[in-house]
Amino acid sequence: MAEVMPDAIVVLYGIDGTDICGKARHWLDRFGPDYRFVDLRRERPEPPVLKAWAASLGSWDALVDRGGNGWKGLLQQRRNPGSDPEWTLLIREHPEILRQPITVASDGRVAVGFTGGIYERLLGKGKAKH
Repeated sequence: MAEVMPDAIVVLYGIDGTDICGKARHWLDRFGPDYRFVDLRRERPEPPVLKAWAASLGSWDALVDRGGNGWKGLLQQRRNPGSDPEWTLLIREHPEILRQPITVASDGRVAVGFTGGIYERLLGKGKAKH
């Protein structure tokens, strides 16, 4: 597998303070390329960005965590968005429904979560920085 380029910039989207984002940040600090963290509660992605993520992952369902507390806390009538504009509005209003973290590699590839070697597949196996 290719090594991570040391000057590559990755963007990590998530909610600051969550365990899973902390684990992803720790891995990137140790093995990954330089990255920028974006707290989804402070900087909400624009609709074209959300649509691009959903398209890259194959569906809106791949982007949202229907088993999480954020989704379960939604009113029942909000749980069935029928169009891209409805999805983007829902996600912008409730960023906590997104699977986290969302990682965008420097080449534009998108991954969600932090399990099972996702970063090794997305970014390559980096060498420890320290």
